[in-house]
Order: sequence, then structure tokens, then C-alpha cells
Amino acid sequence: MIPQSAEAAPQGNSRAAAQSHFRTLRPGTPFQPRIDALALKNDWYDWAGYRAPHSLWDEELEYFAIRSQAALFDISPMTKYRIEGPDAEAYLDRVTLRDVTRLKPGRVHYTAWCDDEGFVLDDGTLFRLSPTRFRLCSQERHLPWLLDSAFRFDVTVEEETEAIAGLALQGPTSSAILRDAGFAGVERLKVFDLAAFDHDGASVVISRTGFTGDLGYELFVPAGKALGLWDRLMVAGAPRGIRAIGYTALNRARLEAGLIVANADFTTSEHAIRADRTRMPDEIGLGFMVDPEKGNFNGRRAILEARAGRKLRHVLVGLEIEGNIPAEHAIVYHKKSQEVGLVSAAMWSPMAKRNIAIASLARPYGDTIVDDLWVEIYAMRELQYQKLMKRAKVVPRPFIKLDRRTASPPADF
Repeated sequence: MIPQSAEAAPQGNSRAAAQSHFRTLRPGTPFQPRIDALALKNDWYDWAGYRAPHSLWDEELEYFAIRSQAALFDISPMTKYRIEGPDAEAYLDRVTLRDVTRLKPGRVHYTAWCDDEGFVLDDGTLFRLSPTRFRLCSQERHLPWLLDSAFRFDVTVEEETEAIAGLALQGPTSSAILRDAGFAGVERLKVFDLAAFDHDGASVVISRTGFTGDLGYELFVPAGKALGLWDRLMVAGAPRGIRAIGYTALNRARLEAGLIVANADFTTSEHAIRADRTRMPDEIGLGFMVDPEKGNFNGRRAILEARAGRKLRHVLVGLEIEGNIPAEHAIVYHKKSQEVGLVSAAMWSPMAKRNIAIASLARPYGDTIVDDLWVEIYAMRELQYQKLMKRAKVVPRPFIKLDRRTASPPADF
């Protein structure tokens, strides 16, 4: 039944309401007041329903802030789940690929989870905050699936995306900035360590993690304390060149590090419309996570059967491409004639001094056949596109490897 007030609403008012709706900006994160003040380009995109910047002031200089100073990036829109209870470890061991019993309190690991057919639902990071309490961070939302999977486990699963704000502080001066901000002992954190620190009468969890392949940290704080944390970092970081950045710069850094993005470098099984778009862990470089010895987990039988029967259809590879024109979304060919795959991310790398890309290829190409591969690039030449066929070589990822990422303690840049 339609409410009387809705029935009686004049058509003009409905049209005005609709227009007002479309003019309304997407909601911001707890850090939005600070980000808006720095957003000189007003260049926004939709991240999980939040308004997030592609770039704030200059995407090139924002990238170099990561590599030469320290960059502050708002990761609050990342989906976050609090998972706790007596069976939390057993539950997460059942739904994710890696052996959670080996993840000690105060540690983080990168993991993924699959549907019953062994196709990847998503990848993310799992933080073990205590023996019975975890935080799972991911690109997509999975609460109904996580709740269904918790049947008969004594565990509580709650989404805390809005309640917990997050920041990534990445770059060579990041550790020194945290120390100068008063987080004493942060320099003792090794890669994938985490610890809680006092902040404004609350607690901020700092982990030595990130998405850049550089020295860096991620910070999680109650939303009500977010602005105070931002200001604390900005004041301490001013002498060491801290700058806020948008996603474009971060995306370039993650590509150099050889890291993949869900629904960019692979399609998650819940989003795939066509059956041939789904991927198993071994098809996107996540086979190292699969632990056949740990007992049952989602997709185990299908993954192991695909391995045994050599039924894996694709392989995700790193490519080095001749020339300096990025091969964004280029088709990959064998012997310049047979289409064998597609580039999902590409750039000229200032750090590697190479033209690099990540591509998904149909096996055996990229697996047992790695010679005579080419990419088709369309380059703008005097207002006209020119097709270029450039040779591509399969190379290991990451494309760059920075010693400072794992140095313990970090150097005082």
C-alpha cells in the first residue's frame, strides 16, 4: 500500500526531489573535511559508496611522494569486519585459504577466500588482534556470505566499516613520522606486525602493511578520533615531506609492487556474469596461499582437482614491454596473430625504468609458452591513433623490490 502522503505528492515535487538526489554528493569518510580542503583538482570516484579522490593536487608528484617522502591515503572505505569468539580461529581457517592457526596475535597475513567451486570471492588482509579477535579487510562486501558460513561456529561477525577509520602512511619517511608523532616503539614493528598505541583517549592499531611495496604502515582508529589522528600525523610529518594523495598515485605504486586488485586484475566470482570470467587462486598468482595440509576449507576439493587434472585455464603474469608507451588494456598476441590474453594494468615505471604490465593469459601461454608474445597498443600521434605491435616478455613480479620495505628497524630517513 502506498502511503497517502506519497500518493498526494505533486509531480513537480517528485521531480525536484529526484534532481536533488542526483546532485547530492556521495558520503565522505571521517577524514573528508581534511581531504576536501586539499582537493585542488576536485577529481572524485566512487569507492564502495564513498566519495574518494583520484588525485588531490598532482598525480605525478603524489606518486613521487610515496617513493621519496611519505604519502597519506584514506583507506576508510575498505570493508572491515570484526570477527571474534571462541571459534573465530577455526571459522576463519575454514573460510580462507591460508592456515590461520599459524597467524599469531599481533600479526597480519594476506589471504583470499573462495566459493565452493574454488573460484576466488575476494582477497584481503586478516589482522589477528588477540587470540579470539580478528579484523578482516577486503575490497568487496561479504557479510551475508560470512554469516552463512558461520553456521555452527561460536563466533560473532559484524561489519565495522563506518565505525573504524583507516589511513595508509607509505614511503621512506613514514616510520620516522610515526615516531615523531609520539608512537614510541613503532620502529620495532617488522613487516606484517601490528600493535595498539594510545591516541586521544582511545586506541589506534598500527600495522606494518601497505599496498605500495614500500616502507609503510596502516592505521585504524575509531571514527570519532579520525581527524585528531590526521592532524597529529600532518604536524609531525611536515618536516619530512608528508603529503596526502589520491588513488591514481597509489595504483601506480601497487603495480610496480606487482600487487593485484579485485575486479580490476581479476573478476570476483560474485561479480562475474560469464562463467569463463571467474578465476581460481592458481590462475591469479595466489596459489601460494593454498594449504592442502590444513584440512577442509571452502573450495578445497575443486582447487586440488583442478591442479591434479591440469584444468587451470589462465595464468596472471608480469610483462615487460618494449618502448615507453603504457599498454593499458592492450590485447596480448602470440606470434602477432593469435589472441591469448589481456593487459589489466600497465605503466612506464619511474623506479624500474621499464614499461611494465600485468596481464591474464590463456594457458599454456604465459605458462609453458612464453616466447613470441606481443601487445597491441594504440598511441595518439598528431590527433590520430596509430597501432603499434610491441614485443612483450614474461618477467617475475614484483617489478621493483625495495630493501627499505623489510628493513628492521627502518632507516631514519
